[in-house]
Amino acid sequence: MTLRVWQQRCLEEVFVKFSSGQRHFLCLATPGAGKTRMAAEVAKNLLEQNKVDFVFCFSPSISTAKGMRDTLEATLGISMSGLIGSKGVCVTYQSLNHKDEYFWDMFRQHKVFAIFDEIHHCGGNEIENANVWAMHILRNIHSNASYTLALTGTPWRSDSRPVTLSRYDQVEGNLYCDFEYGLAEAIKDGVCRIPKITAVDNNNISVAKSIGNKTKYTSIKDMLENGSVSYQSIVENETVIDFCISEANKQLTKVRKYNPSAAGLVVASSVAHAELIAEKLKCISENSVSIVSYKNPFSEELINTFQRSQEKWLVSVGMVSEGTDIPRLQVCCHLTRIKTELHFRQILGRIIRMTQNDLTHEAYLYSPAQPQLIEYAQRLHRDIPEEVRPIKTLVSTDSVKLTKKIEGTLDEKNIKTTESNGNTVIKAPSNVTSPNRLQTSLLDNYINGLLFEGKFSSRYIEACFLSKESSIKQH
Repeated sequence: MTLRVWQQRCLEEVFVKFSSGQRHFLCLATPGAGKTRMAAEVAKNLLEQNKVDFVFCFSPSISTAKGMRDTLEATLGISMSGLIGSKGVCVTYQSLNHKDEYFWDMFRQHKVFAIFDEIHHCGGNEIENANVWAMHILRNIHSNASYTLALTGTPWRSDSRPVTLSRYDQVEGNLYCDFEYGLAEAIKDGVCRIPKITAVDNNNISVAKSIGNKTKYTSIKDMLENGSVSYQSIVENETVIDFCISEANKQLTKVRKYNPSAAGLVVASSVAHAELIAEKLKCISENSVSIVSYKNPFSEELINTFQRSQEKWLVSVGMVSEGTDIPRLQVCCHLTRIKTELHFRQILGRIIRMTQNDLTHEAYLYSPAQPQLIEYAQRLHRDIPEEVRPIKTLVSTDSVKLTKKIEGTLDEKNIKTTESNGNTVIKAPSNVTSPNRLQTSLLDNYINGLLFEGKFSSRYIEACFLSKESSIKQH
């Protein structure tokens, strides 16, 4: 398979640095760009030049480790099973806790090329401040591996630790990258789809914590900043769920007219939340829905099956966030209580990967209009070409019920404010039983008192552009 232009440029830069005596290389490439394929080509060249004997790859999950192994074996034409006769192995960072001295002696006694997939999972550059995974890397690999290649699409952490094996500017704390390939370049090169982000809001929200004690809010932001309502209660509210998955399913139906195998992903907060969402999706799509979660030991198999199927929807709890390769995913509902920018970008990366048969170049993400998520979307759009920057906002002021028909659609091309004709509501097929209401830790009277009422409208939020320099430097 021919390398993409950016992959070839990065490959050449890797060997320029390695030839100059540098042993570690950090590649920052936007999620979905094809970092794994580039890394496999580096491994192939090093083996062919007899510069290394073995290739060891480390990934954050079993599914990403399997994806890396498949790509390496296809590129190298040899086994990466870790058994006799193979040229290496692909394992998870979690497994490092259980490796014996025989495993670590491979780095001391042989020429090993180590690949660190999603290196930002490893935090700390000193033993004293390192997390457990980073500690193993610093103790056993850093000084012993012949060459190392670190890959990331989101080079920051939610804690204060530096990304392991990375260099930072001592004055401003900027991260130095050996190669950088951003989202704007990937979109222009046809490597990634254009992300279109829709924030769902409501201008008539009421919260009743007790009889006679009712407070009105004009937006989700207003309610979060001035009320005592948690974001979790919003993403678990059935009215919000109904509207988000209704809009997302309509969009997926449009996309599948051009990309028949296109699929949708819903990121849920809990297994119970995922089960509720899956039942609702069955009602509106009249198709089966797969659920994968960290609690299900068969989730990896379900993901592998979904990759090759024509099934429309996948609902995930803590599984499909990064590295998982399902290119046919093109629509996403972000209904998790996790609000970090790292997680937001990782989720978006699952739906922007282009396929060879793509006839549409857009990916669609729907999320409640939580202020931080909107800020992340605005920052993201600084990396997107000017003609595709707008972020769409849907403002819901109608109660969404599970018993009426969906009427009217929102025009994707509308730039100003528009209103839909009638209520946006969902009808369950006669052969499908409506799901039970989600049971949460919140009191029933509190849940029942959180209401979203009125008609739907849409408007665009302009992306904000800051003058300060990027916090990532290429070096």
